[in-house]
Amino acid sequence: MAGRTTHISIITLNVNGLNSPIKRHRLVEWITKQDPTICCLQETHLIGKDIHRLKVKGWEKSYHSYGLRKQAGVSILISNKIDFKPKLIKRDKEGHYILLKGTIHQQDITIINIYAPNNGAAMFIKQTLLKFKSLIDHHTIIMGDFNTPLSPLDRSSKQKLNKETIELNNTINNLDLIDIYRIYHPTSSSYTFFSAAHGSFSKIDHILCHRATLRQYKGVEIIPCILSDHNGMKLKINDKRRKEKAYITWRMNNRLLNDQWVIE
Repeated sequence: MAGRTTHISIITLNVNGLNSPIKRHRLVEWITKQDPTICCLQETHLIGKDIHRLKVKGWEKSYHSYGLRKQAGVSILISNKIDFKPKLIKRDKEGHYILLKGTIHQQDITIINIYAPNNGAAMFIKQTLLKFKSLIDHHTIIMGDFNTPLSPLDRSSKQKLNKETIELNNTINNLDLIDIYRIYHPTSSSYTFFSAAHGSFSKIDHILCHRATLRQYKGVEIIPCILSDHNGMKLKINDKRRKEKAYITWRMNNRLLNDQWVIE
């Protein structure tokens, strides 16, 4: 298996459109520099006839979801460095999500890449998670642009979470999923997006993992990206994905949300 690697890292980035050849070229340069093994992109704005334009040398496997108009659009790109075999693909007809289930070096993995619409983002994420409830397992990683903070720390304004976001957090918790960034950075106020209209920073890009397999991850970070109005995020997975069934029982204290951060 020459050229293969057991080191796995996954990047997520809202690219804010890829119809410009220059933008696509800069994205390829950025991916090459970051050197992930899997790349999840949101807001590609590519339609069916243009998908072939998104090419990265050494990344022959790519999976896309797109609509009829040049908006939304999500893609999952997979490097030739890993032996990935697909088993199941589910796409949104408007390009807001794609679910990809398969194996990497004969180990199961499910990736759900989501771009939530600006309006009703928290409800959309909640409904998408519930739609895929039967497919979400210990090997699932969910990432993308959720278009909503999950914690008061995710906003520079420290604005209170609304009821829809609290309901989303409850759903995440009930599915045994966890915001892995907050495991490694529990008090960090780092952001992935700047809103010029509101003059505020926020972290609306997220990575959710199953709490039963947290030990297989070795870190997550926000990474700068000058080609988009979002920063990216990178999740690093241990070289040897542990097979122990150790179950991490950390669970969000919902009282912290309900008591302090709900808008009445």
